[in-house]
Amino acid sequence: MTKKIGFIPLRKGSKGIPNKNKRKMVGRPLFTWVLGEAIFSDLEEIIVYTDDEDIIDFIAREYHWTNKVKALLRSDESASDTASTEMAMLEYCESIDYNFDVFCLLQATSPFTKREHINACLKAVENENDSALTVVNTHRFLWNDKGEALNYNPHSRPRRQDFEGLLVENGAVYTITKAALHQYKNRIGVNTATVKMPEDSLLEIDTESDWIAIEQLLIERQKREKQAAKITHMVLDVDGVFTDGTITYTKDGEHTKNFDMRDGMGLEMLRQFNVKVLVMTSENSELVAKRMAKLKIENVYLGVKDKYSLLQNILKEEQLSIHNFAYIGDDVNDLSNMCSVGWSMAPNNATDSVKQHADIVLSKPSGAGAIREACQFIMKYNKRF
Repeated sequence: MTKKIGFIPLRKGSKGIPNKNKRKMVGRPLFTWVLGEAIFSDLEEIIVYTDDEDIIDFIAREYHWTNKVKALLRSDESASDTASTEMAMLEYCESIDYNFDVFCLLQATSPFTKREHINACLKAVENENDSALTVVNTHRFLWNDKGEALNYNPHSRPRRQDFEGLLVENGAVYTITKAALHQYKNRIGVNTATVKMPEDSLLEIDTESDWIAIEQLLIERQKREKQAAKITHMVLDVDGVFTDGTITYTKDGEHTKNFDMRDGMGLEMLRQFNVKVLVMTSENSELVAKRMAKLKIENVYLGVKDKYSLLQNILKEEQLSIHNFAYIGDDVNDLSNMCSVGWSMAPNNATDSVKQHADIVLSKPSGAGAIREACQFIMKYNKRF
């Protein structure tokens, strides 16, 4: 059996955008977009190779539901400003004595990478190719600094639909066999296949303007894939959905949260119509656990930071469709799921960035009837099916 490993190199230092890899894009740390897709690809193991101990701790806490991911501390030398990606690759490969058959380099700053792109690159090296990489088919007309056209005749300018264009590396995915990597000490061998990705994936994240543009494109990509279907599952955040978002603290820690009894009744009614309820919160709260037990909600996920990957795992494990899910959230860490599920809803007092992208902004605020209103909508909506 062929052993295929993924490799995601991360560095703390970022010149253009501070803490770029950890900064939230559509509510998720940037590097988790490619990590999540790698988990659900045909890779057997994914190594996150970093000099950032916060990321190592994050991965240990967050991805306990999969045995694929391992975070390792890279050397200071391989994480320096002058170190190449190949240096980090070879440092790791030598540390495990090249114990793999296919090596897959994944770029953390390429959030448009999907599992099918990774799988296509892996498949491309099964036969005569010793490496593969992702590209974009660009239809731009290229010139050099001498004023010479490189890829077309300017006196016979082709129409876009008649122009083959050029393939350009987008730096997202590279796969290479063990033998070729060992021989050439490079991410690319000598017989290289290409895998096309959408043109958006050619954009690089070097400035704040780049970040804004790519985030918006990512949101629109998720929304385009939405389909309206019967709602069979509803996922809820807690703080700012079940509660008004405020917490009372004493010197001993968390003391009280306020829940609306009418919301509980709405969820009970919803379950009678065979809609399964799940709770997903970034807080690890004993109070929340007790309240959900009181409401007889069995699927409660506490302390979740990457809610999107967890939901993807639930879909895979239970063979469900995301189009049959509704989601109620109030802040940016809910945004990725809200842009992806069949129906997304936000309480009236949710953050503006979430309300902007919710399918429905409820008339009621959180902790005061928003969940009950959402339940009534779902029961009415499902009648058409």
